[in-house]
Amino acid sequence: MLTHECEAVVLAALDYGETDRIVTLFTREHGKVRAIARHGKKSVKRFSGALEVFARLRLHLVLKEGLSSLRSTDIITVFPHIRNDLLKISYAGYACEVVDRLLPEAMCNTRLFRLLVTYLDQLESAPSSVDDRRFFEVNLLNILGYRLSLEQCCRCGADICDSSGALQYSSAGELVCSDCGSGGHQLSSASRSLLKNALATGRFGVVRFPEASLREAGVVLDAAIASHLNRPLHSLQFLQHVLGVQPQ
Repeated sequence: MLTHECEAVVLAALDYGETDRIVTLFTREHGKVRAIARHGKKSVKRFSGALEVFARLRLHLVLKEGLSSLRSTDIITVFPHIRNDLLKISYAGYACEVVDRLLPEAMCNTRLFRLLVTYLDQLESAPSSVDDRRFFEVNLLNILGYRLSLEQCCRCGADICDSSGALQYSSAGELVCSDCGSGGHQLSSASRSLLKNALATGRFGVVRFPEASLREAGVVLDAAIASHLNRPLHSLQFLQHVLGVQPQ
């Protein structure tokens, strides 16, 4: 069988039987792959004890329909600074679960892989930040084809400029002008501009949201992501618990 060498981030992992491990891998070369690691719970020689969520690995993989076979791994990094900080663990676990839930299997997406790895690098090297989480989310949605509408009303198609004042964003992910509806989540022109800036730059840490804009953008992004899921994210509940935030 042909063995592929590739780079991957572990999105999820669970024990299977007494010795094996099933992992969900986001590979740079082949997209999302589910694989079984025989003796993955015990074989340090083959798997380096690194089959844990958000570890970044170089691995040898036999691709198959359904469940692939993981033959061996080498560690690129396990992000030790993240693993020593509960809040950073929460952010990293959330990012991995969102990617796992939204990305179809076997769909190569190098832009999304780069975004996830860059976010993990940011968590590893800088203080954890809600701004960085929102930057990750708005770019995640964009890369996956779920870009937030920030320039036009989704109902009438009217262009919206940054001086248009506060608009409404529905739970279905529609930006609506004042002529087309009301009752959604308010999104001010300042918050809309910051989200546009986050899409325009490729660097974490550049765009910072004032508290009011962070709150508005957070509600909109949470609703937009939830609209593409069929069940709640376990990692989001854990993150909210760590942050001391009451679930909506």
